[in-house]
Amino acid sequence: MKMRLILAAFFLTLTMAVTAEAVADTSQGVFHPSFRSLRVTAEGDDFAPPVAMIQDEGSKVNIEFDEIAEDRRFMRYELIHCDARWKPEGLVASEFLDGFNEGTVEDYEFSRATLVHYVHYSITIPNEQVRIKATGNYLLRVYDESDPDETLLQARFGVSDYSAELLPGVSSLTDIDANVRHQQVSLSADLRHVKEISDPFSELTVVVSQNGRTDNEVVLTTPQRVAGSKVIYEHLRPLIFRAGNEYRRFETVSTTYPGMGVEKIEYHHPIYHIDLFTDMPRAYAPYLYDSTQHGRFFIREWSSASSDTEADYVMTNFSLEMPELKNADIFIDGDLTQRRFDPSSRMVYNNATGRYEQSLLLKQGAYNYQYLVVPFGKTRGETAPVEGDFYQTTNEYTIKVYHRPRGARYDRLIGVTRVNSGI
Repeated sequence: MKMRLILAAFFLTLTMAVTAEAVADTSQGVFHPSFRSLRVTAEGDDFAPPVAMIQDEGSKVNIEFDEIAEDRRFMRYELIHCDARWKPEGLVASEFLDGFNEGTVEDYEFSRATLVHYVHYSITIPNEQVRIKATGNYLLRVYDESDPDETLLQARFGVSDYSAELLPGVSSLTDIDANVRHQQVSLSADLRHVKEISDPFSELTVVVSQNGRTDNEVVLTTPQRVAGSKVIYEHLRPLIFRAGNEYRRFETVSTTYPGMGVEKIEYHHPIYHIDLFTDMPRAYAPYLYDSTQHGRFFIREWSSASSDTEADYVMTNFSLEMPELKNADIFIDGDLTQRRFDPSSRMVYNNATGRYEQSLLLKQGAYNYQYLVVPFGKTRGETAPVEGDFYQTTNEYTIKVYHRPRGARYDRLIGVTRVNSGI
């Protein structure tokens, strides 16, 4: 009972903010404070973009999440077809689904031997209940069957026919500088197998993202040139990205010994609290290569064969020692915060310690994160003030190509690829 009261108090600090942001919001995220650990992955490959191949019945996307609760919640989900910019296209279900637009969340397990009790849920798409017949962007919205209007969480994924053959490239020799602070992406797309295309200059949209971030995503609607069946995107200023730095890492796989990046572990009834080592700005430090997962996290408990249900939740305390910024906020970026700039990911300056601080209730595992500075009134994060920008950084760029034929009602996803930069 005490544990529920303490956790409830923690959740109440977030409830009003997440409820307000859920309105008209198509970004991936959790909107009910008792839900945690949302992961969206391609089945069989945690590192691949969450995109299913429409021609392959075995190609699926997995959506997993927890609710901190004692009992199962009866939930359903629906799909919303979105355009290349993740705006709902207003299609009726019959235009993109073979059957009804409703599925039941039936796959669940209760946590075992954990201090924090939770229920682990998973959804695999497509399935027998929800059969997809159109490519494109999909937003999966989960809701309580007793309250269909309240969104508990939502997840983004794609379905593609991979009819476009993509050849990506990335270089630190950019049109702004050479081997300094930037990286430039290029793309050649062969459209010979794409159906119904008549004008590549007006029918294509290319979206490029860096390390899964959404705040600095680039959308292109016109190629630089066309050569036969190929469209070329190179030497374009929008495809020049700040190089950033390698992601920071920590591991909370054990509550008995400190893992990577962990300074101290203490038990304060009813849960464990983990202090990470205090971070320092790296903008003016030498670049150091590190092999990271580009902002991802993986659930893991060192002694368990089933971490999904046997890993515990621990209060994880972040701190960043630096002077307070007067005209900007600092946010924790990574899949652990669903790449959202909201109160739960915003660092709070503590005058007594001279540090930015924040605490997140996270499931045990291996995590990547970085600090992004967002100037007041802006929506795009900057790596330069805290992390620095180093041309050698290993970044992962995901490129998606969409096609909307003349007279069509939605954007088709015709190709997806990834390319890594750096060492």
